[in-house]
Order: sequence, then structure tokens, then C-alpha cells
Amino acid sequence: MANGQQVAEENVRRFTTWAASRTDDDFRNMATRGVLSRQDIAAECGFSKSALTQNPRIKKALKDLEDLLRERNVLPPLASDNQSDAVAATPVRQPDSSRQARDAERLSHLERAYAAVKAENEELKRQLARFTVLREALAETGRLLR
Repeated sequence: MANGQQVAEENVRRFTTWAASRTDDDFRNMATRGVLSRQDIAAECGFSKSALTQNPRIKKALKDLEDLLRERNVLPPLASDNQSDAVAATPVRQPDSSRQARDAERLSHLERAYAAVKAENEELKRQLARFTVLREALAETGRLLR
């Protein structure tokens, strides 16, 4: 079993690999309130969100990454930064058409599945009512096995 230092090293390696594999558009879509979404980062890297704040190497690497993204105008400047209005007008998040298409497809699939389950439920209720009547008739005539 790995000790805490080995886990920390593995998490740093995962974070640096993840950061290197992303494009500016990926980072722009991940931006929330002027910073990268910690929850999304942790989920994509495969470790807990607390690793981003408790591991000093990941914390520093994330700060450096966000500073670099601000320099490249991928993230908006911090409120304390006094930069031009042109940089402040940089779009933070652009709608992802592929994500919208996937969501729409998933929604239509779920609606079809719901309709099928609802129809099956109605059929089973109808059968249950029919067999309940048959069971009562058999119980009254004494032919029902106990």
C-alpha cells in the first residue's frame, strides 16, 4: 500500500499530465467565477478536491497555471488586477455545442426510456388486476393452493 508521500507524488503527476493535455478552449470552458473549477479538475484528475488545497505542490502548480492563463487572456484578470477594459471583456465561457448536442440526445433517449417504462407499468397493472380477480375466484371456490 502506498504511503502519503507516494500518493501526493502520484497526484502531482496526474495534475501536471492533465494540465499539459488541455487546450485554451478546454480551460475557458472550465472557468467559473474567474478561476478554474476545482471540482472539475479533481474529477478529471481522479483525486479528491482536497488534494488541490492540501498538497502544496499541486496548489502552487494550479496557481501558476491560472496566472499563465490570465497572461494569455484565457481567464479574466483578478479583481485586484488593474488591466485594460479590453482584457476584461474577454469571454470567460463559450457555449459548447458538442455538449449541448450530447445533452439533447441523452434527454431524448431518457424520454423514450421513460415512455417505455410507463407503458410497461400500465400493462403490468392491468395484468395484476386481472390475476387478482382470478385469485379471488379460485379462493372462493376452494381451488387455491395454500
